[in-house]
Amino acid sequence: MNALTAPQAAAEDQGLDLTLRPQTLSDYIGQDQLKANLNILLEAARGRGEAIEHLLFYGPPGLGKTTLAHIVAKELGVGLRVTSGPVIDKAGDLAAILTNLQAGDILFIDEIHRLNKTIEEILYPAMEDYALDIVIGKGPSARTLRLDLPRFTIIGATTRVSLLSAPLRDRFGMIYHLDFYEPKDLEEIVTRNARLLDIKLETAAAVEIGRRSRRTPRLANRLLKRVRDYCQVKGHDGVTAEACREALELLAVDSLGLDELDRKILTLLIDKFNGGPVGLSALAAATGEDIATIEEVCEPYLMRLGFLDRSPRGRLATPAAREHLGRVASDVRRLF
Repeated sequence: MNALTAPQAAAEDQGLDLTLRPQTLSDYIGQDQLKANLNILLEAARGRGEAIEHLLFYGPPGLGKTTLAHIVAKELGVGLRVTSGPVIDKAGDLAAILTNLQAGDILFIDEIHRLNKTIEEILYPAMEDYALDIVIGKGPSARTLRLDLPRFTIIGATTRVSLLSAPLRDRFGMIYHLDFYEPKDLEEIVTRNARLLDIKLETAAAVEIGRRSRRTPRLANRLLKRVRDYCQVKGHDGVTAEACREALELLAVDSLGLDELDRKILTLLIDKFNGGPVGLSALAAATGEDIATIEEVCEPYLMRLGFLDRSPRGRLATPAAREHLGRVASDVRRLF
């Protein structure tokens, strides 16, 4: 998968996220229904002077789940502790985190679906009764010590909500789904972030970047940086629509945000497998990519565009995919 268009966070995204991350709910662009419901929850909690219920954010990577956790903490004026499911592999790790929380604090657990079962079972009484059960000793002499915890909030984030166990999922007071962004929201995000990064950006260029960012803000920010670099090296005075298209074509990101792997999948489906259906394992072998990359990264967006269908017998390319590949080939011929 092209690292540029991969929706997972990269090392370079961390500093960029800190610079561009909105600090309040009113600054957060998109996800309007989610924001309206979340705002009511926060207002009610502030009015009662209580910690908010445990929250779960789920959806594809790069849509702003971590940003929302930071905003919730900022809006409530409470501390935020950040960790992830794979990091907490021992009961002592979780105990150390929970016992250091203050009343009202938020514990954000990214990739919460990757918590192991032992940790989950310790988490149940902590979330429900605000208590931590610790086993002291072994064998017949073992005893359980219960420690009371301050009222805190867990915010979980996951890209695979189906992998959460039912008991854990049921302990969240509210579950919010983040969907892919609309192009107009991405255009607004790109325009805002260009201003923060002191980039002179034409409106048409913002539209172009938004259109090619796979409906994902993280990718929009990444493309904005790459386009800025291109214009700087080429000596352009700011980012024009034409320069933006040149930069993105050089990066092999086409007019709908598809990269080389996306187009390779569709081309193989059409040319090698006669449009399908073809099994996922065969498709992965033909592309040289692992199954998870195709299923979790490429497929959701290709299906969203109507270029790929799933059937009981496998994956199929749609007529729309053939038309798009034809247009891309035509654009390449014009360039050369």
